[in-house]
Amino acid sequence: MGRILAIDYGKKRTGIAVTDPLRIIATPLDTVPTHQAIDFLIKYHESEGIDLFVIGMPKDLMNKDTDSTASVRSFINLLQKKFPLHQIHQIDERFTSKMAKSAMLAGGMKKSDRRKKENVDKLSATIILQSFLESSI
Repeated sequence: MGRILAIDYGKKRTGIAVTDPLRIIATPLDTVPTHQAIDFLIKYHESEGIDLFVIGMPKDLMNKDTDSTASVRSFINLLQKKFPLHQIHQIDERFTSKMAKSAMLAGGMKKSDRRKKENVDKLSATIILQSFLESSI
C-alpha cells in the first residue's frame, strides 16, 4: 500500500502533507514554491511511492468558485498528465488556513513560527489530508 499525498495549492507556495505507508497518520511534509511543485512530486513519488493525491479545492461560503479555483483546476490537469495512473480527489478546503493557525496556537508554536506562511500551508495540507482520511473510513 502506498502513501496518500495532499496538496494545499497556492499561487506562490504549495503545502504538502503525506500519510505513512499504512495510511494511518497524516503528517506535514514540506512547502515548495508552486512552480517547483510538480518536480517535487515526481521526485517524491520516485523515492517513496504515492498511490493517490488529495487536493484542496477553494470555494467561498456559498460553495461557489473563488479567484483561486481556476488555478487549482489547471494544476489538477497538469497533475493528471504527469501522473495518469493516479486518482486525484478534491476536498473542500474552506477554513483550513484558519484551522491551521488555531492548531499552531493551541500546540504552543512560537509566534515567529506561526507567522511563517509556509508553516500554515503545510499544516493546511495536513488538515486536508486528515479530512480525506476521516471521510474514507
